[in-house]
Amino acid sequence: MKLTKLLAAAAVLVSGPALAADITLKFGHVGEPGSLFEASVDAYAACVNEAGGGKVEVQTFGSSQLGKDQELLQKLKLGQVDFALPSSVMSSVAEEFGVFEMPYIIRDRDHMRRVQGEMMDVFQAAVNEQGYRIIGLFENGFRHITNNVRPITVPDDLAGIKLRTPKGEWRVKMFSLYGANPTPMAFSEVFTALQTGVIDGQENPYAQIASAKFQEVQKYLSITGHVYTPAYVLVSDSAWQGWPEDVRAVLSQCGTETQNFVYEHAAQLEIDLLKVIKDAGVEVNEADKDAFVAASAPIYEEFAASVEGGQDLIDRIQALADGGS
Repeated sequence: MKLTKLLAAAAVLVSGPALAADITLKFGHVGEPGSLFEASVDAYAACVNEAGGGKVEVQTFGSSQLGKDQELLQKLKLGQVDFALPSSVMSSVAEEFGVFEMPYIIRDRDHMRRVQGEMMDVFQAAVNEQGYRIIGLFENGFRHITNNVRPITVPDDLAGIKLRTPKGEWRVKMFSLYGANPTPMAFSEVFTALQTGVIDGQENPYAQIASAKFQEVQKYLSITGHVYTPAYVLVSDSAWQGWPEDVRAVLSQCGTETQNFVYEHAAQLEIDLLKVIKDAGVEVNEADKDAFVAASAPIYEEFAASVEGGQDLIDRIQALADGGS
């Protein structure tokens, strides 16, 4: 499906009634209204609901209605939810996913497509061992830092700042290395924690920042782009094996087709939402990315030393940065 067709179908999905399908599947995610996650999941559901010809229907539940990331991972295993869209939390599922937590390892979306094409078997095997299956690759996006203390230009500017991070060990280690005080916290709890001063700041893509209205409770946005986080259309492998072959074909096909929409929509949101954040009165600055890259060397070394095959993962991804294979 083209972008406009997916958008139109998604609008029908969220506004119009549907006839009962043979198989109804629940897709839970943590994205707020207006987020990239919401648009991505709604577009995926619209694709499945059209291509499935009435045999399968995907129903979407955002804003952590069906649980936070860790809860959704557990509910997949229990059969209480059929799809989730984890991103950073995947490093807690299988250690191989920690490679995407390495600062600046993914250069752009074309680089990510090459990594997907050349290396997806590695990550699929890793989640299969944990009872899951990836049937599509979307994104959370390029992450930037907001806070209420000071603009962040170099890593030393993070000294002592209480910064919310997702519950992934490498993000915590990275910001500890930079001198911040990282505080893992569920996304749904962040706005209140910022508003009440429990934390000083957080780091997320513009789509998550704006949709969660963090611009209402943050003074500074520093454009760091320190990590690009993929998002994974995740199902239970046992559930997958139990679905009819023609349904699996539709679910996989729509995972592939929706990725094009996600990347195009995400790129546009980066333009539109930066303006939304600026217009809210947030002071915006460009960080010194070279300084952050230089400060990140120890985290690469630790990943390579502590994760089996870690150096090979790093080398393969970096080799694909400029179109190599």
